[in-house]
Amino acid sequence: MSGGVQRFEDLIAWQKSKELCKNIYRVTHIGKFAKDLGLSRQIQRASVSVMSNIAEGFERGSTPEFHRFVTMAKASCAEVRSQLYIAYEIDYLDKTMFKQLINQAEEVSRILGGLKASLAKKL
Repeated sequence: MSGGVQRFEDLIAWQKSKELCKNIYRVTHIGKFAKDLGLSRQIQRASVSVMSNIAEGFERGSTPEFHRFVTMAKASCAEVRSQLYIAYEIDYLDKTMFKQLINQAEEVSRILGGLKASLAKKL
């Protein structure tokens, strides 16, 4: 299915999305962000969704299902990016942290785009 990859944990997309998720959790537990339960929980859920959809899709064991779940993971990654913009604009994140997280999310999105295209060729 994925070029000899046997476990979802071995996928670069999953590894990078896990790092993004950890960093989202870290920033949402400090300062003003921690007090905004609505936004902090929403961005946490979206970041967990990225890595979870990769794992679930991979474990489904079929290329069409994996492709569908990678598509959902990419959409959740866009949700994270969107929420990062508002968090930055309302001063929950400083410029440095915002840039780090947005760059991380964009990298995950690019990797997922490549994975999605690769899977689409197999369909």
